[in-house]
Amino acid sequence: MERTPENSPRTSWWLVAAGIYNLLWGALTVLYPDWLFDFTGMQPPNYPFIWQCVGMIVGVYGIGYLAAARDPIRHWPIVLVGFLGKIFGPLGYVSGVWKAEVPVEFGWTLPTNDLIWWIPFGLLLLQAWRAHHPAAATRNGT
Repeated sequence: MERTPENSPRTSWWLVAAGIYNLLWGALTVLYPDWLFDFTGMQPPNYPFIWQCVGMIVGVYGIGYLAAARDPIRHWPIVLVGFLGKIFGPLGYVSGVWKAEVPVEFGWTLPTNDLIWWIPFGLLLLQAWRAHHPAAATRNGT
């Protein structure tokens, strides 16, 4: 594969980092479903297999990010799905805290699971949009 600015190691690094992070977080959650609850002092769930399913989903996202890292412009839908999850997760948390359905301590997951990825994923999506819509990007001066 020819290296272009769109699939350079610099842009792909973020997806590799997100992929490794998600695989590690997912594996830890599948193997030790109470770790986050022990860490935050929250009551563990009555049905740990539900939390283990969350870990499995997070791990599967990691595989997707690693696959997309080889060519983030071509695989922009994977980046978009991840980006949306990283937006909707914190929104769901805020809603849950507002309704007193989610303990505030659960917010410890937001910085590393969601917030730090907003800018890099957003920039990758912007790059992909520009690559797939060169006339519009030039016309709009972006």
